[in-house]
Amino acid sequence: MAKKGTNPDNTLVIIPAYNEKGRIRQVIRKTRKHIKNIVVVDDGSADGTADSAIREGVVVLKHIVNLGKGAAVKTGCEYAKKKGFKRVVIIDSDGQHDPGLIPLFLSKLKNNDVVLGYRRFTKSMPLVLKAGNLFLTHMAKLLFGVSLRDTQCGYRAFNMNIYDKLRWKSSDYGVETEMIANIGKNKLKYEEVRINTIYNDSYKGTSMIDGVKIFVNMLFWRFR
Repeated sequence: MAKKGTNPDNTLVIIPAYNEKGRIRQVIRKTRKHIKNIVVVDDGSADGTADSAIREGVVVLKHIVNLGKGAAVKTGCEYAKKKGFKRVVIIDSDGQHDPGLIPLFLSKLKNNDVVLGYRRFTKSMPLVLKAGNLFLTHMAKLLFGVSLRDTQCGYRAFNMNIYDKLRWKSSDYGVETEMIANIGKNKLKYEEVRINTIYNDSYKGTSMIDGVKIFVNMLFWRFR
């Protein structure tokens, strides 16, 4: 599949956000140093996250109620498709993802359909996340033939011409894993990029219950 250039003007950064008023503006400012096109999808926040993002002059799409990360990312991707963007980059709104790596992600997209971030398993990573991630990563290879070092990292980029093949139904944290299932199903070309492992004081990522749901869904995605 031919790849077009990585002109930043054709790239949209999607930032799904839920109750991140205290961090969203800094994330936007750091991101803007690399990409000017940014959309924040406020997923029903109750703390003024949307207002903070609007003050930074970016496009803000709002869910009236909290629908989940998968739904927020999909809203951003549908916006990118409507506006004709060629690539999207997805980063978290809580400061876990370093926007300084965006140029590296985009450079990898020249020869790939999807680029996925992976974290080193350090002492700062919550134990339940580390154990669950190792299990889900093993199952992703077993069930879908996709060999990754970190299936749950949300820092990702992909070319919009494969969006229909990557499209997911998960509205929650299952989005990361369903994307991987679709990568395997459609034999998309992918590569990983190592990112820094950053955890703030209020971790809001995948819980043990989320992990169990994701595993059950993996079986469904594989055998449906």
